[in-house]
Amino acid sequence: MTLSAKQRQALKTAAHHLKPVIRIGQKGITESLIRETDAALNAHELIKVQIQDDDRAARRQGALDLAGATASTLVHQIGKTFILYRQNPKG
Repeated sequence: MTLSAKQRQALKTAAHHLKPVIRIGQKGITESLIRETDAALNAHELIKVQIQDDDRAARRQGALDLAGATASTLVHQIGKTFILYRQNPKG
């Protein structure tokens, strides 16, 4: 799903007050982490994820990999935190 600049900005604003609900640690992106992220996106549509890797390129790739695995859109990434969005088909 591609987002317009206005949609992206609105989602960033909406996510500003959110706390990270998913944390990617040393094990990286596992099947259980993908299931947890999928469940969080079903419940909330918009979530923050925190990744504990110090390498900038690895953090970016991790964000893209998780977005791809959950069929969500990477809205924004800053530092070790990124925002994922997936529209709930029921809502």
